[in-house]
Amino acid sequence: MYTYSQPGQIPLRHVQNPIGSVHVACLDVDTSALTAVSRNPAYKYLLPSLSLHSATNLSQQAALLTKNQSPPPFPPGFTILPLNMASIYHFVATLLLLCVSFIDISSSELVQEQPLVLKYHNGPLLKGKITVNVIWYGKFTPIQRSIIVDFINSLSSNNAAHPSTSSWWKTTENYKGGRSALAVGKQILLENYPLGKSLKNPHLTALASKFNSVNTINVILTAKDVAVEGFCMRCGTHGSSRVGRGPVRGTYIWVGNSETQCPGQCAWPFHQPIYGPQTPPLVAPNGDVGVDGMIINLATLLGNTVTNPFNNGYFQGPANAPLEAVSACTGMFGSGSYPGYPGNVLVEKSTGASYNANGINGRKYLLPAMWDPRTSSCKAAV
Repeated sequence: MYTYSQPGQIPLRHVQNPIGSVHVACLDVDTSALTAVSRNPAYKYLLPSLSLHSATNLSQQAALLTKNQSPPPFPPGFTILPLNMASIYHFVATLLLLCVSFIDISSSELVQEQPLVLKYHNGPLLKGKITVNVIWYGKFTPIQRSIIVDFINSLSSNNAAHPSTSSWWKTTENYKGGRSALAVGKQILLENYPLGKSLKNPHLTALASKFNSVNTINVILTAKDVAVEGFCMRCGTHGSSRVGRGPVRGTYIWVGNSETQCPGQCAWPFHQPIYGPQTPPLVAPNGDVGVDGMIINLATLLGNTVTNPFNNGYFQGPANAPLEAVSACTGMFGSGSYPGYPGNVLVEKSTGASYNANGINGRKYLLPAMWDPRTSSCKAAV
């Protein structure tokens, strides 16, 4: 099982040793003071543009925020440092907090961004015609279901105006193996919560096994009143399970409705972020913060699944917490994006809703950028 979190920030990209030969001019600050401050949990913050290779742990930073412990004010672009980050980043972040106006990087850059490269690990990818089966766990309105079904069917349709969801999805063709054509197959409505309203990871694989076939993606969507293990730390996940008793494996995705559960992480930028720059949230294109947030996470996981279905496809970093095709570009929706700002996107004049892709049946969606192997960069829909 590979996890994904959508914290509302651009992910950490590739950072060289941030110390190097940097010269820092501080006024009346000695190293003992810096060391003491760096040990204070309240000062575990990242400098701009840093991000984790493990998207799984990004949401652990939420544990730092309580009613009695709030972060001090920072310039735009700062974000909280996850608890398990190396102490070297704590030290550099503290330097920046205390000496932000006095950094001299004449000898070398403090942070040097490297090209983003997702390595291909020679495993099979999901290509050709792929059926997407949907399991609706809990209560969804007919309109909510139609928004999501239209989105999935839009990915391989040519019946939408440019920029379209299909042109965004076309980037997957640049990965080895050619086209991945998705179409909604069977659907199951489980409105009576047969496994309860608090699901564990084994429940997800059990639900996915309701469709036992190859070259399919079984998508489990949980309603807003369903708690799922680790919800706020991942927002969604994808994985694989055996089909029958043989070696063949099928794939599955779970995404939860975050209207009332961690919307600052899982429904950003349609909800105020739980941390970082408090910019006004965007207006959801379909008028449903929870479902439009689900679209962002579902788009991310569909892209990750077809390009890394069995954890030996395209990814960077550790295999148990990989940076994948779309999770590598988290928080990027348009040109000019930076931490806390989704970038330049389109706005519907009549409603003020933000979007970057047109779908079938007049739908509009906001989709995250996807890594393009041809350019080794994140490619946004607009």
